[in-house]
Amino acid sequence: MGRNQATGSAGALTMLDIDGSRLRLQTIIRLRWVAVFGQTLTVFVVYFGFGFTVPVAACLSVIGFSALLNAALQIAFPASTRLPSRYAMVMLGYDIVQLAILLWLTGGLQNPFALLMVVPVAVSAATQPLAVSAGLAAFAVMCASLLTRFYWPLPWLPGQPLELPFAYLMGNWTALVSCILFIAIYAWRTGRETRVMSEALAATELILAREQKLSELDGMAAAAAHKLGTPLSTIVVIARELERTIPEDSAMREDAQLLRSQAMRCREILSALTRYAGEGDEMLSSMRLTHLLEDVAEQYRGMGVAVTVAASAGDARVAAPEPVVRRNPGVVYGLGNLVENAVEFARTAVTVAARWDAGAVSIVISDDGPGFPPNIMSHLGEPYVTTRGASADTQEHGMGLGFFIAKTLLERSGATVHVGNRVPPDAGAVVTLRWDRRRLEVAQAAAPPP
Repeated sequence: MGRNQATGSAGALTMLDIDGSRLRLQTIIRLRWVAVFGQTLTVFVVYFGFGFTVPVAACLSVIGFSALLNAALQIAFPASTRLPSRYAMVMLGYDIVQLAILLWLTGGLQNPFALLMVVPVAVSAATQPLAVSAGLAAFAVMCASLLTRFYWPLPWLPGQPLELPFAYLMGNWTALVSCILFIAIYAWRTGRETRVMSEALAATELILAREQKLSELDGMAAAAAHKLGTPLSTIVVIARELERTIPEDSAMREDAQLLRSQAMRCREILSALTRYAGEGDEMLSSMRLTHLLEDVAEQYRGMGVAVTVAASAGDARVAAPEPVVRRNPGVVYGLGNLVENAVEFARTAVTVAARWDAGAVSIVISDDGPGFPPNIMSHLGEPYVTTRGASADTQEHGMGLGFFIAKTLLERSGATVHVGNRVPPDAGAVVTLRWDRRRLEVAQAAAPPP
């Protein structure tokens, strides 16, 4: 159940981000306005402040075209427009071309502002799929390579032209290309990890909301059972009285008997709801730790693997009663997912062992399967990391979200989660959960009777 729910939630999130783009048009427009202002200021300072020879008209024409394009985009499209990847690539590619033309007019790679060619590539790497970012990086490198040979003189004092050696230009080119590649890879990796984590956390929130909704439905069912018990009892009493007063040979006697039997059946159904539903009432929503573990384990018995629950106090010399815990939907879901994974990989047996003392509660879930592969041990708990092999049914298996969601929900309840393998010659995986007893246990006043 846990794996299917996690997969479905992840699939819904993926459909919302079908081409991988996370860039809004408003972001491009704002960045371009900053570039237009900075470029205009730089041209004026170099020309009027330093008195350098600059093709002012050509430079301002290039800058002015960007300003007009920006204004047209602001008028034509809403600020919240989200750019598909192909349009984002065109927009960022234009920024590279515009900057390359300005550099061509002002000294090529001799111009210290050539470093700004990194910016469009970095924006793409942080927000676009890898293919788009790689294409823009290659385009920026191509433009930088052309600027090593084709450019107007670097603006300088009249009569004192500055000519830098070609070896220096190649050094600038090497530094610029290295910066483009490094920033692109770093921004892409960072953006990808952020996207993956945000999607996985969103899936976790959906799963937790679903579990909480189911818990609320349980409470509503139990409340209905409680409130309907009295009128049903009245109906049973009246039906019994009618049976006594109606003659045995009357046709209505059978109707009275049927009425009483159906009312009794309703009472039995409502009693079952009361037994299994988790009411909002503290008395009925809390249970002993072993009962909680038995409820979780029962779902996975009968699947060809023996699931055993064992429980004991940590120190027999110190009196520490069994913890009474709240039926937290996150904890129930997390434990269920871990037991399900253990059953899936176990050969013959899975053990769920609980120990407690006056200060802490621990649960160890172990199996006799192959254990966790060493190459992914350090990555377990990260989203989309899975130990399952490829499957034709990609909608159901191998998403790698189940363990992440389980770990996240358990840690929210205050648990520390540790994964490992059994000590040889024993084989199998071991997941250890540990809580501060005060975080897990409900108030003793709400404890159910033994």
